[in-house]
Amino acid sequence: MGQRVLRGRRTLFEREAELAAVDEALAELTGLGAHGAEPPDRPHGALLAFSARAGLGKTALLAEVRRRATAQGCTVVSARGGDQEQRVAFHVARQLVQPQLADRSEAELQASLGSWYAIVGPALGLCAPPEHGAPPDPQGLRDGLDWVLTHLAVRRAPMVLVLDDAHWADPESLGWLAAFAPRAEQLPLLLVVAYRPEELPEHAESFRGLPGRAGQRPIDLEPLSAPAVARMVREDVGAHADDAFCRECWAVTSGNPFEAVELTAKVRDRGLDPTGAGAHLLRDLAAAVKGSGLIARMERLGTSTVRLAWACAVLGTEIPPALAAAVAGLGGEEAADAADRLRGARILTGADILEFVHPLIATAVYRAIPTGVRVALHGQAAWCLINEGRGAAAAARHLLETHPDGDRWIVGQLREAARDTLRAGAPDAARAHLARALREPPTPSERAHVLYELGCASLLTEPATTVNHLRAALEEPVAEPELRQGIVYRLSQVLAHSDRLAEASETLAREIPLTTDPKVRLRMQAEQFMWDAFRADEPESPARSRRLTRLADRLPGRDLTERYVIGLRAWDATLRGEPADVAVRHAERALVGGLGWADVDRGFEVPVLVALTFMYADRHARTEELFAAGIADFEHQGWRGAHLAFGYTLLGYVRFRRGLLAEAEEFARAGLRLAERVGPGVPVLWYAVGTLVEILLARGRVAEAGRLAADYAFAAPFPAAVVFPDAQAVYGELLLAQGLIEEAITELTAVGDRLERRGMRNPAWCPWQLHLARAQAHGAPEQALITALEAVDRARLYGAPSAVGQALRVAAEVSPPAARVGLLDEAVGHLEQSPAAYELACAVVALSGELRRAGRPDEAAEQLYRGCDLAERCGADGLAERARAELTAAGLRPRRPRATAADPLVIEERTGALRAPGAL
Repeated sequence: MGQRVLRGRRTLFEREAELAAVDEALAELTGLGAHGAEPPDRPHGALLAFSARAGLGKTALLAEVRRRATAQGCTVVSARGGDQEQRVAFHVARQLVQPQLADRSEAELQASLGSWYAIVGPALGLCAPPEHGAPPDPQGLRDGLDWVLTHLAVRRAPMVLVLDDAHWADPESLGWLAAFAPRAEQLPLLLVVAYRPEELPEHAESFRGLPGRAGQRPIDLEPLSAPAVARMVREDVGAHADDAFCRECWAVTSGNPFEAVELTAKVRDRGLDPTGAGAHLLRDLAAAVKGSGLIARMERLGTSTVRLAWACAVLGTEIPPALAAAVAGLGGEEAADAADRLRGARILTGADILEFVHPLIATAVYRAIPTGVRVALHGQAAWCLINEGRGAAAAARHLLETHPDGDRWIVGQLREAARDTLRAGAPDAARAHLARALREPPTPSERAHVLYELGCASLLTEPATTVNHLRAALEEPVAEPELRQGIVYRLSQVLAHSDRLAEASETLAREIPLTTDPKVRLRMQAEQFMWDAFRADEPESPARSRRLTRLADRLPGRDLTERYVIGLRAWDATLRGEPADVAVRHAERALVGGLGWADVDRGFEVPVLVALTFMYADRHARTEELFAAGIADFEHQGWRGAHLAFGYTLLGYVRFRRGLLAEAEEFARAGLRLAERVGPGVPVLWYAVGTLVEILLARGRVAEAGRLAADYAFAAPFPAAVVFPDAQAVYGELLLAQGLIEEAITELTAVGDRLERRGMRNPAWCPWQLHLARAQAHGAPEQALITALEAVDRARLYGAPSAVGQALRVAAEVSPPAARVGLLDEAVGHLEQSPAAYELACAVVALSGELRRAGRPDEAAEQLYRGCDLAERCGADGLAERARAELTAAGLRPRRPRATAADPLVIEERTGALRAPGAL
């Protein structure tokens, strides 16, 4: 009765300020002003956070929030964290969402959730996890949950979401809600949470900082004052309670509302006269409300009653009476009698579903269970849940509490629970299940399986731990070849993604001679070729290139592995500056039969490299087509973390090379935002920051590019992996733009030394020579010209018009004046045949200046007008401003001439392309 009485009280003492905040938020949400008139602005949501120690009335306050919200016609969804359910992934999310969708058939759910159904359905318990396919990454799942809650909030507006005991919410739900909470103000949604600040776990630190209202801190609930407790006592036991008695009630409860309610209930039960004469008995009565006094009172109710209470404490919240009886080992009648006694003692409440009157009581009962008995009850609870058909995932939290005993059944159940949990998008929970299975321990024949599964579960979250598990798995006697191969593939993958590419290659190299299956050997060779291609420190790159060429040229592309080898050959040709037609021919061969970007057992690296092969060869339409399909694959699979960050970042790089600088910046910033959501230090940050620095430099925002690089430590030491664009080359370009000439020469020379050793000589891929020539021109003009002309020769060998045009433009910049017009005229001719609109704008503006200096003012004016127009349309603000200044200096009035059909931007407008992501 106690907590139910507290929840149902008509009076909430000394909570006027809190209720005023609730009423204000509800008024804004529902569109009602203070006196029932509509406010001038649109109704909007808010966040209310209440913070208080145990027993200070959070639950009663939230019950009043629900009552008032319902009275104003709001849709109310609520959930409550549970001490025993913290390890149940998405327990809170399911409480919030399931009731809103429970009346829909599977077909209706699929129709309403669309592509999100397979991603969020397993997490929310709406459908079983898929047997095959990769699970969504945690960020993709959060995005899906965001969509579901946003959809519900809009369709069932106004909505009030209430979360009690948030400190006990499972990590998956709490992390999601903490990230979602700031969005409540943009929705018809009032989010109300309450938690104990001293019990917030580490994974909930972000929740601690959530504002309470309009940027304020969370609202702290304080203990009741002595007058408030006196009013409560007189309301409950009678107006004749004297001052001394009321003050003693306040003193023994310290103003804790829960304890005060329970104390007044006991005063009523005992028939105690509420006067000063009986005040000395209050301390003993108060002691029976909590802790050892509560347990002693419960034990007096009998053995069967204690067993039922223990079973309920182990089961947690929302307890079916039949399940509690089974766990306690009681018959139906005996359990019903015990439940009646616990209700009479204000320990349990409810009939069809049992609950503890207050979480404090549940905690006290649970902690009072003898250790051995508690472990046995958890084991019994697990068995009962599985026996009822609720599945291994429901039983897993109980199995985690049992003692290791070499039980194969427990190992099997934990492995099954881990599979379901991982496919539902909760890798941390899956890892906990498998780690416990490993301690059971499994049989020697199962141990490698468990280690492998454990490594796969932590692949995205703890790469160092994954490496340890997978290496341990390889040391086990693995009888199944498929298992051993899977371990090797996963180990090399996680090593590579941890910037340990040499170890990834060595792992495969050790395994290849041990493999007798030709197809498996070819796949391992392909994986080794791939990781070596990404190694910035590969010692024998030319030899690897020759081996790859011999292998790829004889493969017809019959299966995915062969197509991966051919795709790697295309990329190798690009890096080494072989003719672009050769690289494109291999890229097209690799695509015959398909290269999926979201293949479960393969990385996305080779499909991306094939797409970029087309980009460097000026086949940008093909590149855009492949990126659009690849990003759609990622989103369909629910891979919205690092994978999608790579997709948007590299698409930004594609747009940059086309000269669509504003769109390029949008994509690159979207990629950077996604990378930051994944976590600090992820490899894609190098890609995102490098791409964004290049874009900002092209747009003339040098200071902003410098700040960005400083903010993200974009400097030495550079990653061991090859990234696009090359990080050290971009850093050298930034130093040059900042006027740090000697520093730029040092960095760019180091880039050249590194790439030359590896035979990577394509200026389309890394134009380090062009930046170096510009830097050398300040002090060594002869050397600058030599450097630039060598880049021109390499660009001509590769043959992509954009590469040749850019190299010629820079060569003109560092050449004697007499040669510049001819070089620039040729550069413009090449760039007009390419999609590189920004490079064309640079060349046209440079040509106009040289024509003016050569005494050809009419030609100079026409080129300057054209260059200014191109720069403006590219978003190259700095270049456009410089062109406009030259127009003014020449006495010309700015105008916008009609662009020619050869201009890349005109071609772009005719063909169209994948649009920028906007506010992703």
